[in-house]
Amino acid sequence: MRYPASEKLEIIRLVEQSHLPIKQTLDKLGIPRTTFYRWYDRYQTGGPLALEDQSPRPSQVWNRIPDDVRQRIVDLALDVPELSPRELAVRYMDTESYFVSEASVYRLLKSLDLITSPAFIVIKAADEFREKTTAINQLWQTDFTYLKVIGWGWMYLSTILDDYSRYIIAWKLCTTMKSSDVTDTLDLALNTDLAPKPSLPETTNLRSPCACRLRPHTTRPSFVTGRGSFRKTTG
Repeated sequence: MRYPASEKLEIIRLVEQSHLPIKQTLDKLGIPRTTFYRWYDRYQTGGPLALEDQSPRPSQVWNRIPDDVRQRIVDLALDVPELSPRELAVRYMDTESYFVSEASVYRLLKSLDLITSPAFIVIKAADEFREKTTAINQLWQTDFTYLKVIGWGWMYLSTILDDYSRYIIAWKLCTTMKSSDVTDTLDLALNTDLAPKPSLPETTNLRSPCACRLRPHTTRPSFVTGRGSFRKTTG
């Protein structure tokens, strides 16, 4: 049971003025001796105001990022502003051997107004393609898989998968995720026996995972990015 400060003070006065021993007085009041002595110590050091209930909040958060680590993260973000919070967290872990979550980096940069607005509009990707494939080589999907090699670094597995058969047509293990890595993997897929021989159109901005669609009655593919945006080729 919680007692307000006024009742605690009244109990202390009753015990002080009682002709009975403290233990007997507290037993009659139903107050444990440890509780009473805790109140009495606070009353003697801080007066009646010290009898108010204190906030249960801890004095500090146990998992708060140390100030020196926070400053180094901010310095890293200012040195390489093109990196996202996730990339900054990975970069910091690789260079400093100190784990910081993506959410912590985002909150830190957000509090300092260092999160820039994206230069593009994020469109939510659908669960499936509206135009279903009915045969092989109508839709190719590409993606990168992140591989952490202990003692070496990050590797990226670039794959080309046929949407209809779910067969991996080509793959390549890369050290980067540049557009050249995507086009190299596409070249490997186009040179296999299972692939048709379309003329690959000139495309730009192949930095994100994408799908390559071969339209019926034509050999010129169009590209649908895996993050939901659509880019139509000319020709």
